[in-house]
Amino acid sequence: MKLVIHGKNIEITDAIREYVHQKIEKAANHYQNLTTEIDVHLSVARNPRITTKQTAEVTLFVNGSVIRAEESSENLYASIDLVADKIARQLRKYKEKRQTKGPNKGSNRSKAVALQTPEEQPLIGDLTRDRAPELPEEVVRCKYFAISPMSVHDALEQLDLVDHDFYVFENADTGQLNVIYERNHGGYGVIQPRQGNPISNGHVKQADFQTA
Repeated sequence: MKLVIHGKNIEITDAIREYVHQKIEKAANHYQNLTTEIDVHLSVARNPRITTKQTAEVTLFVNGSVIRAEESSENLYASIDLVADKIARQLRKYKEKRQTKGPNKGSNRSKAVALQTPEEQPLIGDLTRDRAPELPEEVVRCKYFAISPMSVHDALEQLDLVDHDFYVFENADTGQLNVIYERNHGGYGVIQPRQGNPISNGHVKQADFQTA
């Protein structure tokens, strides 16, 4: 099991590295046969208005799936403790789902989820209200991961494991890139290329999307 530690605005000392190994490896200890790599990203925010400046983010690559957790606090070691606990819970959840899945994958689910499509639930209202949208001045971080074909329901399970409000996946039924996300007003939505815009070499030919 490979463990890689990165730092932003912080020096990764031997003491920090040893603490990360101790806590994160302990959290994943019972799942070493499933885990191929663990990526740990530690950072300190320079913005004085942010009180929880010390952040620990952990990403595990598990049998083609991705499990992610992030925690922030005023103390880096406390953040590492918190994220280790969350990763342990995520791994237990992942293993339980694997054990409860029957041979007909995707046909029966212990948790019923309503995915709202564009036809069923159009977006109502202005989510920005009186706020002016602002984009960051630069890309502060890039992430790379394999995109595997999966059903929408499997993508929803992945969304639950990565501790994000969205997840990018290849729809096994269409072969297109989709994004599943948590809606501001509850439930989940799927962003998908509009029909007639096929994907070529993993890229959408036109920026034309329909959303839920």
